[in-house]
Amino acid sequence: MKQYTFKNREISWLDFNARVLQEAEDSNVPLIERIRFIGIFSNNLDEFYKVRYATVKRIALSAKKQKKLYKGLNAIDLLKEITKKTISLQNRSTNALNTIIDKLKSENIFFVDEKSIPKKFINYINEYFIEKIQPQLEIVVLDEKSKFPNLTDSSSFLTIKIVSKSFDHKYALIKIPTQLDRFLVLNETKCKYVILIDDIIRYHLNEIFEIFSPKKINANMIKISRDAELDFAYDISKSYLEKISLSIKNRSTGEPVRFVYDDKIEKETLDFLLDKLNFDNNTDSIIPGGKYHNRRDYMSFPSMNQNKLNYEKLKPLDLYNFDLSKNIFDTIKERDYLLHTPFHKFTYILRFLTEASIDPSVTKISITIYRLSKLSSVANALINAAKNGKEVTVQIELQARFDEKANIKYAKLLEEQGVKLIFGIQNLKVHAKICVIERKTPKGLEKYGFISTGNFNESTAKIYTDFTLFTHNKKILNDVSKIFKFFNANYKNFKYDHLKLSPFDTQSFFTKMIKREIKNAKKGLTASIKIKLNSLTSYAMVEELYKAAKQGVKIKMIIRGICCLIPENEKNIEVISVVDRFLEHTRFFIFNNNGKNETYISSADWMTRNLDNRVEVTCPILDKNINDEINNIFNIYWSDNIKSRRINTEIPNQYQSNPKSKKVIRSQIEIYNYYKLKLEK
Repeated sequence: MKQYTFKNREISWLDFNARVLQEAEDSNVPLIERIRFIGIFSNNLDEFYKVRYATVKRIALSAKKQKKLYKGLNAIDLLKEITKKTISLQNRSTNALNTIIDKLKSENIFFVDEKSIPKKFINYINEYFIEKIQPQLEIVVLDEKSKFPNLTDSSSFLTIKIVSKSFDHKYALIKIPTQLDRFLVLNETKCKYVILIDDIIRYHLNEIFEIFSPKKINANMIKISRDAELDFAYDISKSYLEKISLSIKNRSTGEPVRFVYDDKIEKETLDFLLDKLNFDNNTDSIIPGGKYHNRRDYMSFPSMNQNKLNYEKLKPLDLYNFDLSKNIFDTIKERDYLLHTPFHKFTYILRFLTEASIDPSVTKISITIYRLSKLSSVANALINAAKNGKEVTVQIELQARFDEKANIKYAKLLEEQGVKLIFGIQNLKVHAKICVIERKTPKGLEKYGFISTGNFNESTAKIYTDFTLFTHNKKILNDVSKIFKFFNANYKNFKYDHLKLSPFDTQSFFTKMIKREIKNAKKGLTASIKIKLNSLTSYAMVEELYKAAKQGVKIKMIIRGICCLIPENEKNIEVISVVDRFLEHTRFFIFNNNGKNETYISSADWMTRNLDNRVEVTCPILDKNINDEINNIFNIYWSDNIKSRRINTEIPNQYQSNPKSKKVIRSQIEIYNYYKLKLEK
């Protein structure tokens, strides 16, 4: 049998982040949006080092380090490859940022630093420092013998070297305050000036260290990233909630996996820091950078009240033929509806929960929660339901990475208000996005609910594309109810009629669907597969796709992020990635089945963790109109000749152009117009 090759997931992830960086480099993207893409790129890289790089590093330090992970490389060599690509990408991001800053000058927006503050703003800057910044400063003076302070994960620090008449030199650390906006905008009649609070601190260094009578002060920024893996101590006296809380607290002192420093720093100062941090000077975890770190803060760069420098706002649309002025359950009873955020209003989910919370006929609400917004209307509706005497059950995932603190806060709040909480299953994250309510009627108990590809989060719903299926289908919702029974009694086996559940049958189901397409192809029938995912890393599923393509099954895939499949291995496979203003998060599958087009939406990517180590739900689309709609949406994405790229080819991330089409097709805008046109008919 042919031995297929696979793309390493870490290298593929860096290729994905390069696509994000392309948006910052794209001259057709509005300037301020380009700055925000610099922030997204940087935030992505921070999380990559805290999670994926940390994992490879653990392998490199273990007995498994000789295992071949990528093109014959073992873990140690892979770390070097990652570092090489990271440095190249960071250099590109610095060049992109410098280009953007230069172009903003023509819009009368100027970046200034401690050496170029306009004189008319000096007094204001001094007052801002005294009143806002100085009270928030954390300053630690160091010497050769003192214990080095714990550098908190992903915070930025100014390393200070003070030279004085009374001593040769002295070191200090200043933590950049995270409680303040990173950017201060100084407004003039015709011009705007932007200064980072880092540079306001630099401007006041002599004042800060006046007690040492400084003759010379050097300041260079550093940042450290730590292993973000949660470590659970075996302690039966502690609750699951307590264990998660303690593990999050320990994360701040986790093993360092990346040290980023200003490449203008003096060697003596760098050596001092590395010695104190116990970093080997030759390690691949040490990354030179520019004057500023934590560029993730650029995600919140101010709009400057300049419309032309920001994306044109797209007002979320109403759902076609879904009247919110009517009883929502009567509407859903008539037919299924598909919500596609952010093109559609998230209001429909909130309205469903709010109406359920006060409807006297509703007796029970069950919902899964993975990530909530900071001020969650979803949580508020569930609390209201409990106060109104409904039986409210919430399965809340406390291990949603980097949202653990927020989920713990909401878990405590919900429990205090009488909501029944389920904290998950040992060794299985619950990533399914499901909700079901029970409602008494004269004809008996009825069920209504929704199944989604994304989180019930009104904040991310503004920028993440996700499908949510509203349904009254009894068989589907009976399956949803069984899942909540499984959460309470996971030692029992439940049979599901329509839904496919990880870790039990998702992989075997999709394998079966692929094999059916192979059989059809062998019979000379129409056979094709269309897939849209965030990530594809399961070698088992990739092999099934390779086999299908070899037998003549036409496969088209849209993969936003990691993709371990190499399309050039088989001529019948095409793979593109769409990166644009919204983060592509929908997951769906269309199996041709000789022209019948069977369609499924899912919370699961085709990754080992989603297939084997999480509770995920895959749901069939039984409504023909919605089935056709999802197929149309896929085709719009596939026609994109502005924001789609061919991936895992010899030249990675080449933009896709369609020589047959004279029309400019930017898929996210086309999809918005597709739904808008529906409303206008």
